[in-house]
Amino acid sequence: MAKAVRSLVVLGDSTAVGVGDPVRGGWRGVGPLLAASFPEARYLNPSFTGARVASVRHEQLPAALRARPDAAVLLVGMNDALRSDFDAVRLHEDMDAVVGALVSAGASVVTVRFHDHSRVFRLPGPLRRALSARVSELNEVVDAVVRRHGVGCVDLDLVDGAYAVETWAVDRLHPSELGHRKLARAFARRLAEQGCEVGPPVGLECTGGIRVTPLHHAAWLVFKGVPWLWRRGRDLVPHAAAVLWRSWFGEAGRGAAADVRGHRPAEAERAS
Repeated sequence: MAKAVRSLVVLGDSTAVGVGDPVRGGWRGVGPLLAASFPEARYLNPSFTGARVASVRHEQLPAALRARPDAAVLLVGMNDALRSDFDAVRLHEDMDAVVGALVSAGASVVTVRFHDHSRVFRLPGPLRRALSARVSELNEVVDAVVRRHGVGCVDLDLVDGAYAVETWAVDRLHPSELGHRKLARAFARRLAEQGCEVGPPVGLECTGGIRVTPLHHAAWLVFKGVPWLWRRGRDLVPHAAAVLWRSWFGEAGRGAAADVRGHRPAEAERAS
């Protein structure tokens, strides 16, 4: 018998906030679209723009646990991948703590492993390779946590139309309304596989959002796109240089992802 979902929480970053799916008064996005498939559930979304995995652990998780969730979606990690202080071991500890706490609270949990965003957001060659390598490290962390806790996972690389233009918002960083709908549908399917009772399916017909015009594209490029590329480019340049060095001289070394595979979170060490 399927589990009734009386409390649904969505945690994460700007995608979890709904950025990319504008409606009058703010954003809609994956959370409300998913919540519509659980009409009897209380819905909580403490996510915020710019959140990293540590932010979810320390700032969002306490509120989520107070909601006593039956189902939880975790959508975070890309902001970590884009920063110069990326640390796969620390990321693993934080993500493991978040997922472990939600599972211990009785929630059915679904998270994501990430697509190759360099195929969506066009970057110069070295930065593109650096971002792809960093996303691979992030996915190593996600895979390890998913295996350990047996939770659901949506592989964004395999979502239908993952790299199609219409799936992405004007900034090419966040899903469009259609992209958010595809995400919500995929999350609902994974929660059903986790034994949750799911109501009406998420529709893919775009309704209720604000139409994006060429003017929005131009305004974003001038006021947001170029400044963002400058900030994140500076963050990724040292990593890009390391990627180039290894490709030229064959110095693979022992990467952070290898450390993750052999790493057990502090909680697990104490419990064993």
